[in-house]
Amino acid sequence: MDATGEFLGALQAEQGASPNTLSAYRRDLAGFGRFLTRRRRGLMEAEAADVVAYVAGLRGAGLAPASVARHLSAVRGFYRFLLREGRRGSDPTEHLEAPRLARRLPRTLTREEAARLVEAPDVGRPEGVRDRALLELLYATGMRASECLSLRLEDVNLSAGYVVCTGKGSRQRLVPVGGPALEWTRAYLASARRRLARRRDGGTLFLGPRGGPLTRQALWLVVRKWARRAGLTRAISPHTLRHSFASHLLEGGADLRSVQAMLGHADIATTQIYTHLPSSAVLRMYRQFHPRAGSRGRSA
Repeated sequence: MDATGEFLGALQAEQGASPNTLSAYRRDLAGFGRFLTRRRRGLMEAEAADVVAYVAGLRGAGLAPASVARHLSAVRGFYRFLLREGRRGSDPTEHLEAPRLARRLPRTLTREEAARLVEAPDVGRPEGVRDRALLELLYATGMRASECLSLRLEDVNLSAGYVVCTGKGSRQRLVPVGGPALEWTRAYLASARRRLARRRDGGTLFLGPRGGPLTRQALWLVVRKWARRAGLTRAISPHTLRHSFASHLLEGGADLRSVQAMLGHADIATTQIYTHLPSSAVLRMYRQFHPRAGSRGRSA
């Protein structure tokens, strides 16, 4: 296995990098390798001047700062790996600064818009019950799309009112679930899921029309479909519900540390994009401040 393959293997084993991340890193390193070939160098012989020239070339090609930063992240990670493994005596990216990125404020829904969205599905059909449970759960927990799609039946504790999310790096966390999300998840499990499931049921919570796990693309289509039905003309994604979850909790008086824990942010600085507030217990705070934690949904 070449050095690139070893680096990607270590990234997967040690950090739980997703297939998409590994694929992006492989492409970026291949692009850097082609650049070095034109300079008659290999990846193992690159120097700081080569990396500087590479970054300058990316900027000159019109790449946005975020794209340049992503390319540089792959190269930087690769050389840090080689240095750590004793394959190189120096890191050519050591003194290179990453492009400064303008941090965008997250797009959020108002409480009224969020309610309209999650209540939009036609619950007269199994897919509609699934979609209602799916949207309620996304808004009730702030889960990432990938976390929601990977939920298994055993990850949902309806009696205790929480779900087990598996986030980045395979890190798990418990997130409270309240009110309508519990009711509609229970209704989905009681009837709709059974009608969607096929003989070979792998145990994934949310299923597609053919009985297999719901795909990421299908989730996006579900959100967009019911957003249109709810009269929301802006671009809405699953992540919009995650941002709305955090914003609405903090607007209600929730503390930043608790929201950080529920979102699964390793660094509180990531959560601070929403606001800064003092501290309290996660479960009590969630039940007190989440706009749909204590209310009752429409009859399931």
